[in-house]
Amino acid sequence: MIKTYFYLKADKQNSKGESAIYAKMKLRKKTSTLSTGKYIDKARWEATNKLKNTLRVTREKNCQTTLKLLESKIESIYLELVKVDADVTLTDIKNQLKGKQSKTYDLDVLELFQKHNDYFKRKYEAGERTKASLQKYNRAKDLISNFIYEKYRKKRYNVTDIDSAFIYELDDFLRHESVFQSVTGISHNSVVKYFQCFKTMCKYGIKRNIIDRNPFIVYDEKLIIRDAVFLTQDELKRIEDKTFSTERLNRVKDIFLFSCYTSYAPIDVDNLTIKNLIKDNQGTLWIKTNRAKTAIKSNVPVLPPVKRILDKYSHLEGEKLLPSISNQKINEYLKEIAVLCKIDKKLTHYVARHTFATTVTLGNGVAIENVSSMMGHSKITMTQHYAKVLDSSVKNDMEKLKLKLA
Repeated sequence: MIKTYFYLKADKQNSKGESAIYAKMKLRKKTSTLSTGKYIDKARWEATNKLKNTLRVTREKNCQTTLKLLESKIESIYLELVKVDADVTLTDIKNQLKGKQSKTYDLDVLELFQKHNDYFKRKYEAGERTKASLQKYNRAKDLISNFIYEKYRKKRYNVTDIDSAFIYELDDFLRHESVFQSVTGISHNSVVKYFQCFKTMCKYGIKRNIIDRNPFIVYDEKLIIRDAVFLTQDELKRIEDKTFSTERLNRVKDIFLFSCYTSYAPIDVDNLTIKNLIKDNQGTLWIKTNRAKTAIKSNVPVLPPVKRILDKYSHLEGEKLLPSISNQKINEYLKEIAVLCKIDKKLTHYVARHTFATTVTLGNGVAIENVSSMMGHSKITMTQHYAKVLDSSVKNDMEKLKLKLA
């Protein structure tokens, strides 16, 4: 049950030297305070037993009535809220007193999602997030909207009504019933990533005191991590040594190799300008930037193959380091390059990122902590997904062990 106490705040006084009367609410060992808007002389407060005695002065009687009404109102709001949700918070009660709607039972999950996506859009427009990520969140909102309509024939659904049954029915709907561009069903990893969007949306609501719990936290499916496709040293050299008859393939080859030796993703490569090239006190040339996807600082030293590519395109107009080509076109042309170089792997721009993590860095003894930093990862576990240890590294370490054991 909620309890309300009244006390004087000595450091808050009016022009008459009277102290402000504050209310302190206590609920489940937590407290919160708010101003009553009333003032009284400290001596009179003590003489009247905090305005609890029988009073004769009209001003004090009015003040006493105000405090009783406030105490009664706080208790009434608590009793109304607890009927709907036993986990009522003091913030909920204060918001109700101020005329704000704070309880999640009044909030449609799609409205919350739209608030999050509007916030994310502002981050994208400020250059702090990518267009692809914004599209992913908008798609996630559309998916949960479709589910709510197909399953419940509703256009809105209260956040507190979301339970385990809702969540796992949503999971089943996405896997087996959701239709997009004539394709029915979504792959396991894509479903898990959409649920990550749902969780992030609720975290946004919690941080802004819009909701007080994350109903999607019970979802515990994990990504199925498959071995990343990367190029061996021999395959990488085959591409480097190959000169193509068309300029478009040579251009894509250079961009691809640039990524192999820097780890930069497509959007990061396209955003690079001469301002990102920095020479340190020892004369070493670095590419310094923030990753578009994570906004994390990423500094990568310019290796000799990268320097040759940069020199080749130093004549470009403007400040771009490399020619601009869409990711779709790059992946399309990389299929041709794979065939011409006799590489039996599905080449995409992201294979270059995997190649940096394995063949170029870990395979040459670079510490995984440094690889993680250059790749712009916030956690080293993210790097472990990309950085599959090569058999050659295992062999070298085992040879050292053999010598010790001998």
